[in-house]
Amino acid sequence: MKFDVGRNELLGALQAVIGVVERRQTLPVLSNLLMEVSAGELVLTGTDLELELVSRAVIKGHSPGKVTVPARKLFDICRGLPEGAEITLEGTAERVTVKSGKSRFSLSALKADEFPAMGAVSVGKNLRLKRKELRELIERTQFAMAHQDVRYYLNGMLLHVSAHRVRTVATDGHRLALSELAKETAFGDDLQVILPRKAVLELQRLLDPSEEEVELRIAEGQFQADLDVIRLTSKLIDGRFPDYERVIPESGEHRLTANRERVRQALARTAILSNEKFRGVRLQMGDNKLRLSTHNPEHEEAEEELEVNYVGGALEIGFNVNYLLDALGVMGGEEFTMELKGPDASGLIQEVGAGHSRYVVMPMRL
Repeated sequence: MKFDVGRNELLGALQAVIGVVERRQTLPVLSNLLMEVSAGELVLTGTDLELELVSRAVIKGHSPGKVTVPARKLFDICRGLPEGAEITLEGTAERVTVKSGKSRFSLSALKADEFPAMGAVSVGKNLRLKRKELRELIERTQFAMAHQDVRYYLNGMLLHVSAHRVRTVATDGHRLALSELAKETAFGDDLQVILPRKAVLELQRLLDPSEEEVELRIAEGQFQADLDVIRLTSKLIDGRFPDYERVIPESGEHRLTANRERVRQALARTAILSNEKFRGVRLQMGDNKLRLSTHNPEHEEAEEELEVNYVGGALEIGFNVNYLLDALGVMGGEEFTMELKGPDASGLIQEVGAGHSRYVVMPMRL
């Protein structure tokens, strides 16, 4: 196998797949990328057995073949070469040589037939979305995914597709984020699948905010996203996601409306002196004022007061300040509302004039 390629073209293809390659692997071949050359095209594949990324690059002067090459080392070599450099890469079953100008690198290789490729998803249900639409759905919900929770079905994001809408939902058991897109689909019945956390974060990284489409394929136990020269394939989480619609509270008699950025900044300041373990912030509402206060075991305190629009009797409630900051941080509107039924009830947070995203935060005792 031998080919010539521009440094920028190769680096772009490597950047697309390098995120799936873990630094520590139980199988040595998983530290490598599968490199296949045919018909003037280079195909790079990386996998961790749960998630696979495939990217393509145009090459010149090639002879076909395939080999595996150490992923991080090749990526670092390519990144370290000058902008616009030309690279010649030649590989055998045991060795890959990279040449550029007067630079030469010799890397150990493993046999291509040892590489565990997942392949394409050929059958299943298909859905086409604009890349910016899917990117926004993911950005507005992914932060609420659990991380290494024993309830494995929470360590991911629910994709819920029906005939007239597409929803993404994430929860870690203490908060919930939901975003939806009005979309006519070919799905007669509702379909719910859980995408693993790593697949969600990689897909978010790959999606650009463009009008171009991404094709999603959902088959038994597998999910695939095709972005022309990049393809992501992931196993699905085999589990039942919680009945999230039951968690979303109905309108409460306490309703706060405020400037999103002013409240976010005030929360960020008070969070500095919150308890580092529990991250609690006290909210006191009444007389069109919102008072924020925190304290910590070192007897340090912070207080903020803001003018807001508030309907309802005086109310005092505690929340994890990070949960509030995360929800306000992904919103785009100028104002938000928070609705509450009482001091022990979950809060429902939404953008004013944009009902396509909802955030539920459970209270905490302070």
